[in-house]
Amino acid sequence: MAAVITIDATSPVPPYEQLRVQLAGQISQRVLPVGARLPTVRALATDLGLAVNTVARAYRELEAAGLIETRGRAGSFVAAAGERSRERALHAAEEYAATVAALGLDPAGVAPFGVVPPDGGRADRRHPAILPPAGTESSIDRRHSYCGRDVEEPITRG
Repeated sequence: MAAVITIDATSPVPPYEQLRVQLAGQISQRVLPVGARLPTVRALATDLGLAVNTVARAYRELEAAGLIETRGRAGSFVAAAGERSRERALHAAEEYAATVAALGLDPAGVAPFGVVPPDGGRADRRHPAILPPAGTESSIDRRHSYCGRDVEEPITRG
């Protein structure tokens, strides 16, 4: 499967962040396997119509997160550490859910974080404290994947 990156110029999310999130997602979903060579900064910037510094910033942040590694003139590659990072993140999420349950907290309170507690709480339940105030327009218009689950995030508009 080929990796596809799209940048939405009308999005309030900065282009470097859109690129970083998409590449990180493709790495964690194994669309980009360990050892895969990434396009050069210049080539990707040209393909996406972005500034070189924008792509370079996304690559730097992915490298800082351990998802990619740069090997001088050889280029940038998906790092093996990225797979370990994914496993550590999943383990941390499971530990967090277990801690919430052990503390007797309301499982709905962790739902916005996309963590499903061991008691089977649902990731789409919302804790009343995080719901938008009455009378404000709200919609679910952002979806992301966390720990292999699609999670909807409430957005409040003023």
